[in-house]
Amino acid sequence: MTTIDYSGKIPNNVELDTDRRLQRALESWQPNFLSWWRDLGPTVFKENDIYLRTAVAVGREGWAHFDYVKMPEYRWGIFLAERKNERVISHGQHKGEPAWQTVPGEYRADLRRLIVVQGDTEPASVEQQRHLGRTAPSLYDLRNLFQVNVEEGRHLWAMVYLLHAHFGRDGRDEAEMLLQRNSGDADSPRILGAFNEQTPDWLAFFMFTYFTDRDGKFQLGTLKESAFDPLARTCEFMLKEEAHHMFVGTTGVQRIVERTAALMKEHDTEDVFPHGGIPLSVIQKYLNFHFAVSMDLFGSETSTNAANYFSGGVKGRWMENRRKDDHLLLDAVAEVGTVRDGRFVTDEVPALSALNLDLRNEYVGDCKNGVKRWNRALEAAGLSQRLIVPHEGFNRQVGVYAGVHISPDGEVLDEAFWRAHEDHWLPSRQDRANVAALMQPVYEPGRFAPWINPPTVGINDQSVDFSYVRTG
Repeated sequence: MTTIDYSGKIPNNVELDTDRRLQRALESWQPNFLSWWRDLGPTVFKENDIYLRTAVAVGREGWAHFDYVKMPEYRWGIFLAERKNERVISHGQHKGEPAWQTVPGEYRADLRRLIVVQGDTEPASVEQQRHLGRTAPSLYDLRNLFQVNVEEGRHLWAMVYLLHAHFGRDGRDEAEMLLQRNSGDADSPRILGAFNEQTPDWLAFFMFTYFTDRDGKFQLGTLKESAFDPLARTCEFMLKEEAHHMFVGTTGVQRIVERTAALMKEHDTEDVFPHGGIPLSVIQKYLNFHFAVSMDLFGSETSTNAANYFSGGVKGRWMENRRKDDHLLLDAVAEVGTVRDGRFVTDEVPALSALNLDLRNEYVGDCKNGVKRWNRALEAAGLSQRLIVPHEGFNRQVGVYAGVHISPDGEVLDEAFWRAHEDHWLPSRQDRANVAALMQPVYEPGRFAPWINPPTVGINDQSVDFSYVRTG
């Protein structure tokens, strides 16, 4: 088990003290990061003790330590999974060759771009969520929000380390830009559209951590297969932390659904807003929105860049080593759905060009598992209503469905019908206002807002009424 050195200014397990030039460069970046955190990180409880998890090792066991920490004092750092000395490239034209420890010149631009895009998402989500602490439904949820935030900050450090360590002046310049772009900024927005959307309330936060962080899981899973070993090891460790983010989303939505179901039964109505709950119809609209926005993150269904990344070895497929093929795909084909003349049709394309779709399909299957779980809560309550994952073409802005109007259940519509019914499928201004009205903070241990159930268990074997945030 590889331990983490906490003796220096920057915790790490990459022997940073042996490379003084790199150490000085990262230490010069650190004040800019802390300034960004102060200005665009969480707006409340900045100096309070938070019961946070901090990495202490990167092996299978003992990689996390729980204790009270003030967020500005959280030990962000650089943690890579343990190196496998015999690791070889799993796919593409370099399949079977030793994994790269340095960046090959011919793949420099591709790798830098992938690292920058991944790195840009990490501070973006912190910026999107910075005001949520003002309306937390409980100290338990407030703590989970801050855990997500500090880990996204650490994931930014992970990408910045790679840029500084392997990409010279270009990498240092890109690292600076990661702090200069801001979510939703009119002049310098974040790179990907989903990370410029607002996260105005806790239902949106739980949907974000379920759907958008799940996209992050799958993107990290493909980068974990990279022939560039430092990137692969970085993403492997990041996946350990990403699991908690999706747990927050999965259980958060479930607790809302359970509370809504109880209110529906108690008051014999679907409109539970007057009774302090969030109607299933509104939960479905939020689900529809966040699913569609997250689907766009996978890019176009067919992509020359994706084919080149795979063939070059810089990015693999989800669970590459479990695939029962030649890991080259030179002669393989794939089917891509689209709409032509108002009808759904299927085109056959080279599998290499459809790798974005391959990853997206894996993602959709994973998304459906959580929705099944939420529906079991409705079934247990004796309700007939069910949540659904909308059609892959619903409300899409990227790819073959961009500009095509498709209902959640997969019907191709004309624009007039879409405009007339859009508020039936996506959160309206009134829906968001009604949800916002419920977002009253609850900061007493063991108490929860009336629109969400308590969790069944606490964090790290603590009780549900544990003081996860010391507010005094």
